[in-house]
Amino acid sequence: MVQATIQETGKAHTHVQGGQTAIPCWFMRGGTSRGPFFRSEDLPEDQTSRNAVLLAAMGSPDPRQIDGVGGATPLTSKAGIVAVSDRDDADLEFRFAQLQPDSDVVDLTSNCGNMLAAVLPFALEAGLIAAQGETTTARVLTLNTGLVAEITVPTPAGESGRYVEYAGDARIDGVPGAAAPIHINFLDTAGSVCSSLLPTGNVRDRVDVPGVGQVEVTCIDNGQPLVIVSAAALGRTGYESTAALNEDQDLKSRLEILRLACGELMGLGDVTGRNYPKMTLVSPPAQGGAINTRSFIPHVCHDSIGVLAAVTAATACVIEGTVAHDLAEVDPGALTQVSVEHPAGEFSIELSLDPVNPQRVIKSALLRTARLIMAGHVFVPRRIWSPGAAPLEEKH
Repeated sequence: MVQATIQETGKAHTHVQGGQTAIPCWFMRGGTSRGPFFRSEDLPEDQTSRNAVLLAAMGSPDPRQIDGVGGATPLTSKAGIVAVSDRDDADLEFRFAQLQPDSDVVDLTSNCGNMLAAVLPFALEAGLIAAQGETTTARVLTLNTGLVAEITVPTPAGESGRYVEYAGDARIDGVPGAAAPIHINFLDTAGSVCSSLLPTGNVRDRVDVPGVGQVEVTCIDNGQPLVIVSAAALGRTGYESTAALNEDQDLKSRLEILRLACGELMGLGDVTGRNYPKMTLVSPPAQGGAINTRSFIPHVCHDSIGVLAAVTAATACVIEGTVAHDLAEVDPGALTQVSVEHPAGEFSIELSLDPVNPQRVIKSALLRTARLIMAGHVFVPRRIWSPGAAPLEEKH
């Protein structure tokens, strides 16, 4: 682990400016997502006030998020909150916040592997930790679920010291151009939200769907709770465009019936107002990969696929008996490369399997990119939050 040190020089702080509160903010792209990142110390300590600040900063609830920095889609309605960790097994602590354009709910219960890719670059930019050498590696604890990831970014030497390098030759589908590679190793992701990798205790379950009959699904959580279902079982090919699937109200209605039923089966209770489990349609690979996917998050079809959803879908491909395994083309072995196809291309996951128990994934490794887009202050009205004021009362 790195030796975490807070850098005080030139450090901006939250302050009142006129009728608004100015909060230090770094706007980052992480993988195929983007949003504002904050140091934990710059935000309110109580969750109600902090949520109000995030909603105001993002401009939610409003479909256009016209009064904030949100991008009017779930993929661009995300925020990251980072702090130095005092734990022996982590350097940084990351709290992911999923917001929605038209909702006043701030979901702190799930992970986002794409935004996770921006955590270490942000921490270096914001002065939370110091660079180590040509590369910097840190362990990041995701507070939402307890997942720990080891992240490495390039930090070459420049005229004024070491800096985060964003330029490079790494390409990820869903992001134009190339950038510096960010390597992420997930150390133990099984049962990140659910009780275990296969929370129902089965590699597949059957759920009744009106107008369809019994549908076979695999309920699995290796970093992200997923319900995996064959597209053919719902009368679709799985190769439809994102736009076509988002307009397919009949399909989305059936997926929601499945999602609610599987949420109960997975021990998650009533998931009506939650962003998980995600729904993933699978079909045979079409571009030389291992499996083809269409991922819903959970009511909108993803333009690609989330990082942890890809890890979980890849895991399902290598477990015998799952819905995905029946359709996947994967080479067996203790170290398996799984290419997950999605609407924007493919996502390669390297899985290390336990040779004694092939259903246990020891490590999941992947490559992402990130970029600092803007740094400065985001402003919220003082009525939302003013440093030193009494915390907001939680609505009941």
